[in-house]
Amino acid sequence: MEWIFSEEELPATALSFWQYYREQHVFTLEGAMGAGKTTLVKALCAVKGVADATASPTFSIINQYISADQQPIFHLDLYRLRDEEEAIAAGVEDTIYQPGAICFIEWPDIIASLLPPDTVRLQLTVLPDKKRLLRAG
Repeated sequence: MEWIFSEEELPATALSFWQYYREQHVFTLEGAMGAGKTTLVKALCAVKGVADATASPTFSIINQYISADQQPIFHLDLYRLRDEEEAIAAGVEDTIYQPGAICFIEWPDIIASLLPPDTVRLQLTVLPDKKRLLRAG
């Protein structure tokens, strides 16, 4: 699946995303620094009715939000972690496999072996016209 969107089109793109991915729970986010990964997660959380302010978990590693229907949503940023062992110690595995939770993982390479087989890999690319291309697979 693919979406091309501008900043103004992001809310509609997030809605379309959730209409397509109703059953999936673990998503990896890949893209260059500044591509808009956290902005995308904010928009996806907004569609789910998250009332709390969403922010980058660069320093906290894991942010947790609650959707309007009380579903936990985790946003992980693994950029600062050194290896899988450090990720496990930080609680990454617990969030990925928490029943009923949605999990977004930025910089997922160090935990590739921990990811469930049905993980949806998202690739975010900045296009020359400043729009974004979101590829899912």
